[in-house]
Amino acid sequence: MLQGGGALGAYHIGVYQALHEHGFEPDWICGISIGAINAAILAGNPPERRLAQLESLWQAISWPGLLPHSSDATIQGFWNTVSNAQALAFGQPGFFTPRPINPFFAPSGTPATESFYDTTPLRQTLLDHVDFTRIDRGSPRLSVGVTDVEIGALSFFDNTTTPGGLGPDHIIASGSLPPGFAATEIDGRFYWDGACVSNTPLEAVLDDTPPGHTVAFVIDLWDATGPAPTTMNEVLWRAKQIQYASRIAQHVDSVATKVNLRHALGAAGAPDQRLDIVHVIYHPGENQIPASDAEFSRVSIAERRAAGYADMREALAAQPWARVQKSVRLGAMVHCVRRQRVTTLAEPNLRTTSDRTAPTAGA
Repeated sequence: MLQGGGALGAYHIGVYQALHEHGFEPDWICGISIGAINAAILAGNPPERRLAQLESLWQAISWPGLLPHSSDATIQGFWNTVSNAQALAFGQPGFFTPRPINPFFAPSGTPATESFYDTTPLRQTLLDHVDFTRIDRGSPRLSVGVTDVEIGALSFFDNTTTPGGLGPDHIIASGSLPPGFAATEIDGRFYWDGACVSNTPLEAVLDDTPPGHTVAFVIDLWDATGPAPTTMNEVLWRAKQIQYASRIAQHVDSVATKVNLRHALGAAGAPDQRLDIVHVIYHPGENQIPASDAEFSRVSIAERRAAGYADMREALAAQPWARVQKSVRLGAMVHCVRRQRVTTLAEPNLRTTSDRTAPTAGA
């Protein structure tokens, strides 16, 4: 389950690299926003090409590095601010470009009135990196979350159920975050980024939980924990992290609770099901800026990828889904991976500070 978070989505590269090296290839990939783009790369390529295509995509949508990397967090933070300013002014290659007319002054009734940027370049980038014919074979399963603009509800396009199969528009729709990007029209309806409603595509699995034992890796790009801010930049960045992360943790716990309720009530198939949710949480470095989700420097991409790789390696080494015995009364368990430490929650809906920091015994 690949979450939205713009440029923070480079974390997904390292996560998949670790999975691939350990022989884990997903049966079902869900994504929202940048997570949908990365998910399409994974589903639209054979396992031996997935990592290379992820790397190629992130090279294609980032500018070549113009500023040197600095080990000093303050200096690197300044370089990241410059990188973000470049994205705002010029867009990102192969991804989005600024509209020539400010949308407040554009003629009404045109796409230019609905967004500040044009995502037309992303269509060709997707076609260059994704085999949509492979996706439409249905294996692995691919689900991408979108928001129906007219009813304000989250829905999913899925390569096993969507009439006519999935194409670039379905992926672009999942990342059409307003007001930066305009809504994407598909079959007469308009869709925005799924993160407008929910940034984590867990509903897809809740609505159609596979039989038997399922391990669901939820790759979270927003960390709720962190030191109290002391500058305005830190205030803005901390507030954004908390805003997204608090909803995500509640969402994960809510899904686990619903699965456990089904299990307790003896719903059809529920007694034989076990769902282990491995909640892997990205903890950014000190050089991040309030607009890190729109900061695509190749230095930052490499740092985020390395963090994803380290965290997923820790999760795979601990394997809590295999080592932690599930209670008879539970159908789902939640295992948190944060800062390369693994914690299994005794009750998914009762997170505490210690749950967020204490490692699982022996992990």
